[in-house]
Amino acid sequence: MGKSLSLFERRRRRVRTALRAKGGMRPRLSIHRSGRHIYAQVIDDEVGRTLASASTLDKDLQGKTGATAEAAATVGKVVAERAKAAGITKVVFDRGGFLFHGRVKALADAAREGGLEF
Repeated sequence: MGKSLSLFERRRRRVRTALRAKGGMRPRLSIHRSGRHIYAQVIDDEVGRTLASASTLDKDLQGKTGATAEAAATVGKVVAERAKAAGITKVVFDRGGFLFHGRVKALADAAREGGLEF
């Protein structure tokens, strides 16, 4: 048989499958969380293009570590502003294999406050 998948990879595939089923034509707000930084992208999967992005590595956000909920909230607000500037208000939230807790939840809540609907 094939190689067994880690719990993270199984969770990631399950989330992505559910998004395809209910997402339809909406762009996807995808996040990645590492030990030091957090990244967010709004992706149009039909074209395969990133429409807006933000991370703790951006020049305006540098100096803060991405390992805090406050930094994640800042990234959420910035990605929401950039998505609205690109004409996007409705997205589907792709948390990847990460649990909806802590930094991931802080980013999502800030993006909602910034005007994104999901």
